[in-house]
Order: sequence, then C-alpha cells, then structure tokens
Amino acid sequence: MVLVLAVSLLQARAQTAAESVATIGGILQAGDNSKALELLGPALKKNPDNAELWAMQGVAYAHQGDDKDALPSFAKALNISPNYIPALQGAIQIEYGKGSKDAIPLLQRILRLRPSDATSHGMLAVLEYQQGNCAAAVPHFEKVGELFDSQPAALHAYASCLVKLKQPEKAIGVVQKIVALNPEASNPDARGERRLLASIQLMVHQPNDALATLEPLLQASEPDADTLELAATAYEANKDTPRAVSTLRQAILLDPQNVNLYLDFANLSYTHDSFQVGIDVVSDGINVQPKAAPLYFARGVLYVQLAQYDKGEADFAKAYELDPTQSLSSAAQGLAAAQQNDLDQALAKVQSSLARKPNDAIMLYLQADILSEKGAEPGSPEFQTAMRSAKQAVALQPSLAAARGVLATLYLQAGQNKDAVEQCRKALESDPKNQAALYHLIQGLRKTGETKELPDLLKRLALLRKEAAHEQSERYQYKLVEDDAQPK
Repeated sequence: MVLVLAVSLLQARAQTAAESVATIGGILQAGDNSKALELLGPALKKNPDNAELWAMQGVAYAHQGDDKDALPSFAKALNISPNYIPALQGAIQIEYGKGSKDAIPLLQRILRLRPSDATSHGMLAVLEYQQGNCAAAVPHFEKVGELFDSQPAALHAYASCLVKLKQPEKAIGVVQKIVALNPEASNPDARGERRLLASIQLMVHQPNDALATLEPLLQASEPDADTLELAATAYEANKDTPRAVSTLRQAILLDPQNVNLYLDFANLSYTHDSFQVGIDVVSDGINVQPKAAPLYFARGVLYVQLAQYDKGEADFAKAYELDPTQSLSSAAQGLAAAQQNDLDQALAKVQSSLARKPNDAIMLYLQADILSEKGAEPGSPEFQTAMRSAKQAVALQPSLAAARGVLATLYLQAGQNKDAVEQCRKALESDPKNQAALYHLIQGLRKTGETKELPDLLKRLALLRKEAAHEQSERYQYKLVEDDAQPK
C-alpha cells in the first residue's frame, strides 16, 4: 500500500512539473520573461531537481540581458542533467559571447552528443584560436563546411592558424576566399587581403601567383611601399633582378623610414656581389635611422665582402652598442622577455633559483650574463659576482659555450685580453655559430695585437650575420602573415 502511494505521489509530481514546463514554455515563447520568472520561482521550489525548469529560468534571465543570473541557472540544470542540450546551448551562448575559455569544455560536451554540428565546431575553433591553441583549432575549422565562407574574420583566424602550423599551402585557399569576398582593389581592406595572399604565395615559392595577386595593386596610380616590397621579392624569385632593384628603390622613396626595405636591398646586393651599391643604399638608411642596429650589421657584412675590415668591424661594434641583446644569450633573452624585458626582475628570479640550487650551471651563467648586461663595472661587487658566477658555471659545465662567452666578455672588460681570447676559442669549439664569442674573439685579438686572424674571423662573422639575417627574415615573414591574419 505504501509503495502504491509513493508511486502515485511521484506520478502526480511529474505531472505537475510537466504542466509547469508546458505553461512556462508557452509564456517564454510569447516573450513575457518577467511572467515566466514569477512562475518559475514556485515551480522550482516544488521541483528543485527538474533540469528543464532550471534551463527555462536561465533562458528567461538571458532574454532580459541578465547573464549573471542566467549562468548559475544553466549550471544547475547541467548539474542535474549534464547532457541537457538546451542548458548547454544557453551556457555556451553566454560564455562564447564573452570570449571565455569556459565555453570550450561545454562545446566539447555538445560535440560528443552532436559530432556533426558545424556551428559548435565553428565556435570551438574560434575560441581555441583566441586561446592561441591553433593545433586544437584547425581540426574544428576543417569541420565547419561552408559556415565561415562569408565571414572574413573567421577565415582570417583559420588562415593564421594554418600559417602558424606551417601549412601555408592550405592557408592560400582560405585567403583566396577572403579576397573573393571583396575583390575591389581600391578598398583598403581588399588591398590588405591581397598582400596577405601574396605573402603566403611567396612562402610556398609561387612568385608568379604572387605577382598575379598583386597586379591590381601595382596598377594603381600610387602603389604603397608594402606592395612594392612584396613585388620586389617576387621579381627576385623569378630571377628578374633589375626589376626587383627598381621596385625596391621605389618602395624606399615612398617609405624611407622602413628599415626592412634597406635590409632587403642589402640582401639583394649581397646575393649579386653588388656590395658597394648595397653599402650606399644602407648608408642612406642609416642617415634616416641612425639607431637601427640591423642596418649597421647589414653594412658591416657588405664592407667585409670588400675586404674593408676596419669599417666592417666598426659597424659590428656600433650594432652591438645599439642592440646589447645581441650579446645577451638566447636563454637570458628568453628569461628577460618573460619578465617583460625587466632585467631586475629576471635577475631576481635567477637569484631565487640559485638560493635553492646554488650549483646550477645554467642559472649561474644567467646571473653573470644579466649582471653584465646591466652594466656591472669592473671592480664593483656586481662585477665580482658576475665573474665568480661565470667561472663557476664553466667549471661545473665546461661545454656550456654561452657561459664561456659571458666569461670572455667579463675578461675583456677587466683588461684580461688573453684570458678572453682563450675562453672565446673554447666557446667556439662547442658552438661554432656563437656570434658573440666570435665578435669578442676579434676584440680580444685586436687588443693583444694579434691581428693576423682578423680578416678570416670577420668574414666568418659576416657569414654568420648573413645566415642569421636570413633566418630572421623568414621568421619575420611568418610573423607578418600571422599578424596580418588577425581578425579585422
């Protein structure tokens, strides 16, 4: 008898809840959210475990623009019924609208229930992209079908991720869709899309396609410098060097402050043994941008090719003076960057690590490197700490070329030139491409009067700088495309 009564009560409660859902659902459909909320309060007191009612309350709040109260209602519904799709959709809409990463697990849950839901794939792709997780974003971009074909911002995000994942061939097709949406070359956004497409085409060694893409921009009465720079790169790739040179000169006239244009000209000059022409143009750039370290490096490389070693060495010295990070090790640069280029904060972090582990060779050399970078003067306590740290790092890990490079720098500052030369040679044995060690070896040998090796060492340094410039150019090209591929 008791069991029969309990079943009857449950059936009655279910019927009451169903009636409430039906009634409130009709009111919500009619758009009367205030009335729905009035009824939902009592209904939820009677049926606190009804996910449908909690979701309805979330919808009512959301329709009133009250996301703060809507989210807990959806969360309550999902606690009761984790896969209740209306509650998932409501919560996702709010979190996605805020650009919140909290929408990601909700979208993943709904995709487990609806694997072919293009909208959910699209939302998840965009959120993963915004979180910088392109590896996770791309598979979802690939599953949206035609959903984004008319949305330039989403296509930009997709293209950016493909470039970041080193898949420029796929990115070309995506950017072509953006260009097709706005083919009018007179439009500023359209010009940017064409330059973006041409940049990626050049990445995959398609100069003819790049030139075809740029043609409407080149036909304009006044092509901009960015377009001309891309065109010059394409002409050179097509072995049309005279046209590349004239186009680059035109770009420099339009934008004489642009350091990259002079560097492009220096590279052309180096490639075609036109060293003096390159020196003249880069010198013009230095007159305009006298504090641009890359220009001095580039001119120094060209001087060395003409066997004008003193001038080359002077340019390298000026470049290192203007950009001290060239002498700061890559590890220290990374640490300093992580501390937003605050060397004091970077040093504090290193010293905190050393307090816990005083014989850590890496941290010891970082301490020496950063103290040197901060300008510790010979004889000062900071300089003595740097010297001690560098010596200890070398003793603990003799193959650590970066530590030997720092020690050589300190020896040079202390006037111990022969010791500096010895450390530079040992550093180069471990790392033949250590530019700082090579540069300091040149300095040390000159100070000791042993100049016989200098021409060969300067040639070696020039070659390393040329290789580094090429690598930096490739990184810049990828970064340029990634930056251009941000949503407009």
